[in-house]
Amino acid sequence: MPLWSIYHPPSTFTTPESKQQLAADITALYTAGGLPAFYVVVNFIPLPLTNTFVGGKNPTEAKPFIRLVAEHIAVHIREDATRSQRMMDRINGALQPHIKEKGYDWEVHVDETPRGLWAINGLPPPPFGSAAEKKWADLNQAVPWDGEAKGDNPK
Repeated sequence: MPLWSIYHPPSTFTTPESKQQLAADITALYTAGGLPAFYVVVNFIPLPLTNTFVGGKNPTEAKPFIRLVAEHIAVHIREDATRSQRMMDRINGALQPHIKEKGYDWEVHVDETPRGLWAINGLPPPPFGSAAEKKWADLNQAVPWDGEAKGDNPK
């Protein structure tokens, strides 16, 4: 599951449409690689300018600062520099129309959480790329499956 937390001033992402468009572009980063869309969670967290400091100073309304944190759980890149750069290029490309082209400053980082510490509706996720995961993607929901981490036998 990619979990995105987007910390932003209230003057940005002010409409449901602006949030929906960014969330859709973030989701597309992952569904293009075969992950189920419902794995992707995007939270918009507005923060007053008085609660954000960059270099010890508040950003201004004229140059808003957006902080994005992505937690990768379903698939890990680990220490593969080529894959890491490719993912960061894709992330920056997805953010460009929503952040860069609007003249905002931003920072993004990706954490990788151990997959064994993740469940959806109490179900362990099927192995990446497995038939069970493809079934989850097709249904766009978690469903019971046999095998847990040992096999690939959807119920």
